[in-house]
Amino acid sequence: MPHTQDFAPPGRDTREPARTAPARLPGLRRPAAAVALALALALTGCGGTAGSGPKQAAAKGGSAAADRVEPLAATPVPELPVTVDSADGTEVTVASADRIVPLTGSLNEIVFTLGLGAHVVARDITATFEQASALPVVTRAHDVSAESVLSLRPTLVLADTTTGPAEAIDQIRDAGVPLLVVEPATELDDVARRIGTVAAALGVEEAGAALVERTAARLTAVREDVPEHADQPRVAFLYLRGSASVYLLGGARSGASSLLEAVGAVDAGKASGLTKDFTAITSEALAKAAPDAILVMTKGLESVGGIDGMLKIPGVAETPAGLDRRIVSVDDGVLLNYGPRTDQVLADIVGQLYAEGDGTR
Repeated sequence: MPHTQDFAPPGRDTREPARTAPARLPGLRRPAAAVALALALALTGCGGTAGSGPKQAAAKGGSAAADRVEPLAATPVPELPVTVDSADGTEVTVASADRIVPLTGSLNEIVFTLGLGAHVVARDITATFEQASALPVVTRAHDVSAESVLSLRPTLVLADTTTGPAEAIDQIRDAGVPLLVVEPATELDDVARRIGTVAAALGVEEAGAALVERTAARLTAVREDVPEHADQPRVAFLYLRGSASVYLLGGARSGASSLLEAVGAVDAGKASGLTKDFTAITSEALAKAAPDAILVMTKGLESVGGIDGMLKIPGVAETPAGLDRRIVSVDDGVLLNYGPRTDQVLADIVGQLYAEGDGTR
């Protein structure tokens, strides 16, 4: 199941000891403690079929398009060695970018988009885009196998502060492999930082600057193309994994607020007073959030049986979004990446949220 990072406060190291805590969910940064055990079960599968009749518009250039990254036109040549600061307080010297192992899907995406995909020798299961699909999987939702990583003889491993277990990270470092920890992304302002950090570690800072510029221009273009609308729609981000009976309402730290605000919407969970990442869905919480539309990950929607199945979750059918069947779904593998394809995510949300007749003018 796709996606990337676990929900966690920015800058906080949430790596866990090996197999002593529940596995983390793709697409989430850190689940609420009260539902952590249930959340761990979500990794076992996302069954279900799509329902009929959602009120959605075709996305323009969003996740409905081919799942590919677009590398820079010119392939950069790494200028190494370099010494860079790691987010865990260490200094890392990179002497070779010949064999790169990114341990999250978002980091993998950045390396490929910088034009160094030919140097990548492994992937996280959340790196679902076409160019990486044939690479061996060495981590599943942050359950890193140090043995698998080391067997590939990497010259650089890229992780972020949510990557774990801690023992695996230590084992890779103890083997003498340069391992750079990057701060995770939680909002649009983090995109340039992440790209720049990875580019610097790979010795391709000029390529990084070019990618930052390209990405910023594309994000600006999408935001300028948001239709004028009479009122800001209230959008609730729901994390759903029907196979594990996981139904969560996103709050201020869910990771979705920045995306929603960028397209002129209000994060309904945040606006209703949810200051943390997630809370279990209740009829009362949804009534207070009163969303005009609901944002979900595609596989999450599938896991509950599509729109019809989601409307059976207590409280959903009674919201304005449920009554209007106004659902926005975005691929798990890109929704919260905050990387070079985030413009596509915004375009996808815009295309669905502001379909004709949905309050635009």
